Formats: sequence, structure tokens, C-alpha cells
Amino acid sequence: MTQSPRRPSAPSRRTVVLAGAGSAAALLTPGPAATAQAAAPAAVQPCASYWFPDSLPAGTPGDGIIWRSLKAWRPEADQDLPFNTASVPLADRYTPVPANTTARTDQARITSLVAFGDTAGNPSQGSATADYYALNHWAYIDELVFWGGSAGEGLILAPNAPVVDAAHRHGVPVLGTVFLPPVHHGGDLRWTRDLVQRDAAGRFPLAAKLVEAAVAHGFDGWFLNAETEGGDAALGAEMLAFVTELRARSDAAGLRITWYDAMTVRGEVGWQGALNAENTALFREADSMFVDFRWKPASLVSSAANAEAAGRSRYALWAGVDVESTGWNASVDWDAIIPADRPHTVGYGFYRPEWTRSHLPGDRTPAQFHAADQRFWTGRSLDPARPDRTDSWRAPATAVADRSTVDRLPFATTFNTGHGLRWYENGRVASDAEWNHLGVQDRLPGRRWVVRTEGRRPSVGFDFEDAWRGGSSLLVAGEPGAPVTVDLHRTRLPLSRRTVVELTHRTDAQSGPVAVELAVALHEPDRPGDPVAYTYIPAGELRAGGSGWTTSTLRLNSLSGTVRALGVRLTAAGPVRWRLGAMAVRDRAETPAAPSGLRVTGASRGTGGTDLRLRWHRSPGAPRHYELHRVLPDGTRRFLGATASTAFFVPGLRREPGEKAARFQVRAVGELYTTSGSASTAHRW
Repeated sequence: MTQSPRRPSAPSRRTVVLAGAGSAAALLTPGPAATAQAAAPAAVQPCASYWFPDSLPAGTPGDGIIWRSLKAWRPEADQDLPFNTASVPLADRYTPVPANTTARTDQARITSLVAFGDTAGNPSQGSATADYYALNHWAYIDELVFWGGSAGEGLILAPNAPVVDAAHRHGVPVLGTVFLPPVHHGGDLRWTRDLVQRDAAGRFPLAAKLVEAAVAHGFDGWFLNAETEGGDAALGAEMLAFVTELRARSDAAGLRITWYDAMTVRGEVGWQGALNAENTALFREADSMFVDFRWKPASLVSSAANAEAAGRSRYALWAGVDVESTGWNASVDWDAIIPADRPHTVGYGFYRPEWTRSHLPGDRTPAQFHAADQRFWTGRSLDPARPDRTDSWRAPATAVADRSTVDRLPFATTFNTGHGLRWYENGRVASDAEWNHLGVQDRLPGRRWVVRTEGRRPSVGFDFEDAWRGGSSLLVAGEPGAPVTVDLHRTRLPLSRRTVVELTHRTDAQSGPVAVELAVALHEPDRPGDPVAYTYIPAGELRAGGSGWTTSTLRLNSLSGTVRALGVRLTAAGPVRWRLGAMAVRDRAETPAAPSGLRVTGASRGTGGTDLRLRWHRSPGAPRHYELHRVLPDGTRRFLGATASTAFFVPGLRREPGEKAARFQVRAVGELYTTSGSASTAHRW
């Protein structure tokens, strides 16, 4: 029997790696706190929010765990909320003409249930390691569930801000998790009753709190997973009434609800593997339902019919696909979900696709993770335009039309995946420490990688050994023997006489001369699978051993209309190792306004040095993110980290020789990666 979504409930002793991309990372084990209102030390590592509905477990929490009540939670008293608040609004998306003839538009979509870390001790703003599930195939995802929760830590889990910011930049809503676990995983029916308790006016205070928490944190709604056995019809009726009120409150706040097929309207836990009379009333009050893994081909057909009979789309149902243990080797009856010879039956939901990272050896590298992740999402061919029809794994790119959010100027990307072995600024190493922070991930190409050549196909992918900004660049390597066109972004960018495109690129020492052209398409292909009709604009010839990174500025005033696709064409007689570090499309140069009010809001001594909490006021306008530096006594700057939020935790600072105070600066970074002036503050030793 396929397992249902759950997390182990037994708390474990853990050491938390502190956030920050600087080299001063340290280790800290937060002390336990047994009450809902316990105050954190002044500069403890902020972590993703999690709660019990109301009553707390008996006993004492394990190390690194804080038991909290959502009913007692007040946003104004939450010291971690500034670190956990997402900043990027949910972008609009559109669907270009698919890259192949098998991907469908407006049929099956995908939800992903991802555990980015433990329920407790999950840093709010990244950590000092590149070994992280840097989810980046957003183009195929319709909804992300921040999966977690356990009876020993907390049952209600809010997504951390970096994940929400990255998802929103690509137009993907993110849901928190309400997990009421099975009894054999520590579940207790009192927590279900806590969730659906009423106040004196007959309303559901926890429904109001769930909406308040989602709005305060900046995410998009809740995944409701009630799996605790022992309920009865009365509890089932209360759960339905609770979800009905949550639906009304969520509608008013612009939030979403996904119901998991476990608890029925009779209050019992009975995984149906279908939409039927046992759960249709609950489905009606949600935006979508995750159909348990026990589905059969016939039950999905009947579920689709029942959804439409209820006035809903069949694609509001997610058929569960468990990939936690076997990834693309999972045995899936794809024809039951997404048949090739008729309309898709329902949508589908991946349970734990972070397998693409977790199945790799412990010494895995970012490059190994991205290679596995591309195999999972694109398929064995590694090219969405050339699906391998013999592959038993029906990868999303072969069945689901990709989406894009690149629809306005300015647009820029540095091909930063949100983690790296180092941090680069303008082609130079600003920090040699590993890092991850999805909140500074770029809008990445959705189709990876469509390559057209009459010669040998080169390798194309993200590379972490050199970058222009952030942690990675795009590397094309091989000896094709013929021109190579690489598709990058599908776009809807309006052209004017002022529009320019900037390419920041270079060749490595192993490369021969490479002639580079910008590929611009003004029209979508007529049919799915047709190649893009590009116009090519010369961007110069690069030679190995040259001056390093070069920025080519290309004017598009000979073109008019709307740019529908961007790519590059490379021509070389010999070996190619060409890097694209940045691409920008703009009508004018823009510099963001500076932030203000930088201040230290908390300081404490840790085992690795002094830990600080910093906050500042948001820059006017819409900066892309902020970057923090420490100014050393000799006037040089040391990179500490980047975030889209207006709060940052700096761990393990040590006093420099002769230093009376540690000085800090924060600056805003705009959409074109131009930087503002700085706000400054100091911490006296």
C-alpha cells in the first residue's frame, strides 16, 4: 500500500546551521521553551514558523524545538516575523506555445509537496551550505506545498520567506501545511478538536488565525491534512463547517485551500483514492484536492466526472505520485493520469520530489543536484523539444505546458539558482563561503535545455565554478562543429526604439574563439513543437585568454513589436566553453533608491562569536533584493548575505584587531542589478 503524506513525529536532537552567506557562519543550538509565549533570546537564529493549533503536548520539547500555540499567536509579538515575511508579490503567468507536441495546455497541472527541512530549526533566510534543494523548475508547477509538521515539533507549518519569494517570482502560489498525524505517528484527536473549536459566537477562531498567519507571512493559503483516527460524524460535521468558514475568510484575503483525501465527511479517516460521496462536500469548499495514492485508473475517471458534476474542473484534483524513495524510477500508471491519446484525466501531485537531491551521495555538489533535477523534470533526453518516448518516466516537460512570467521591462537575470559555492559580484569572488537563499534566485529559463544544431549537441547547464553575480552562470561546453542555438526565455517584452539587450559573457581557457549572436523572436511558433523563428544580432567574437567578462550592448531599434523569445547562437570551429553571466533587456537604466534606518535589533554572544539581528526600512519603489556588507577597519567590504526581506541575521561575528565597533551597510539591488547607496549602522564591541 502506498504511504500517505506524513512526517516522522519523534523529535530529534539537532544542531542548526546558521543563516548567512558570509564566511563567519557558526553553530548554535537554541534552548527549549515549553510555553507558547516564551521569548526568544535577543539574537537567536530565526526559523520558519510552526505551531500546534491550541493545546501543547505533555512533557518537554526536544533540543531546538519551541512549542507554540497558533491560537495564542500575535503577529505584533512575534520577534521572528520580520525574518519570515515574504516580500515578492505573486507574478502573473502565461503559457507560450509548447516546445513539443505532447505537452498540453489547460489540462493537467502539477502540485509539489516538498520538505525543505525539519519542522523545527529550519532557518528563515537560508544557511551556510550549498547543499540545498534549490527548486527551480517552476515553469511546470501550479502550486507548491511547504511540507512538514510532526507531533513532537508542531502541526501547522508556515513556509519560510525565501521559498515563497522564489515561487512568487515565477508565478507559483505556496501553501503552508496543517498536519493532524495518524495516531501511530503521535497524533491525538484533541488537536483535531482544537482546530475546529468554536468561540462564544459560534465562529472558528483557528480559521481566523490561519488566515491571519498566511497574510502576515505573505504566503498563499493552506494544505489541510487531517489523518488522526477516531473521529465521528459530529466531528466530521464540525470539520466541514470549519473548512466552510476558512473558505469564506480565505476568499476575502485572496488565499487558497487544498484538501487532502484522508478525513471523510463522517469524521473517520479513510483514504478514498478518489473524489466520491465521502469527501465531495469538503472538496467543494477547497480550491483543489490531493487524491490519496490509493487511486486506481477507474477511480480517477469517476473522480473527474464527480468533480465536473460538482461544477468544478477535473484538473482541480491532484492524483498523488509518491517519488520520495525512488524518484524517476517510481512505478506510475501514467496513462491513468495523463493519457497520450485523449484529454488528461486529472492533475497530479508529486510527494517529496526533493529526492533529486536526497538520493545523491553525502558529498554531492550543486552541479550533481541540478543534473538529477533536470532528469526528473525534463526527462531522459534532457531537452523538452526532443522528448524520449521510450522513457518509462513521463517527465513533466513531456506532458505539461511550461509557463513564464517574463512579460514586462526591465527584465534581467544572472542565472543565479539560489545557492552556490561562493558569492560573486561583477565577476569577482565577494565571499568564498557556501550559501543558499532561494529568495535571491533569478527568473530562470523555463525550458531546459532546448538546443538546436546540425552538429554534436554540447552540454548546457548551470555551472558553479564561475559567475558574474550570485552563485552560478550558464555554461555551454562541447565541440559541436556547427552553429548551436540555445533557447533561453519565453517572453512578452514590448519593444521601443530605446530597447537594448545586454549580454555579459566570457570564454574559459579551454575554449577556442566563439562568435556570439543574440537570438530574438517576434512571433510564437504556429504549432507546438515547431522551432522558434529567430532573428540573429551579432554580439561579437570572444577569445580565450581575453579580458574575462565582457558586456555586449545590443540595440534592437531595427525591430518592432513584442519579443516572444530570447536565446543565443554560438559558432565555433573548435572546442567551446562559453559562459553567460547575465542578460538584461531594458529601455533605460534604472538605479534603485537606498534603504534607510539600518539598525541592530538584537545581539547576543554565541559559541562562535556575536550574533546580531539587523533590520531596516524598505527602499521606495520595488527593489529586487538587498545585500549586506561589513565594512572592515581598512575600508574594504566583506559580503555577509542577501535577502528580499528587510531583516537579516548575522551569526558568529568576531572583533577585528583594533576595531571599536563593527560597521555594516545595506544596499538595494534593482531589477537590472544596479545598486543603490547604502544605509549604515555599527555595533560597538
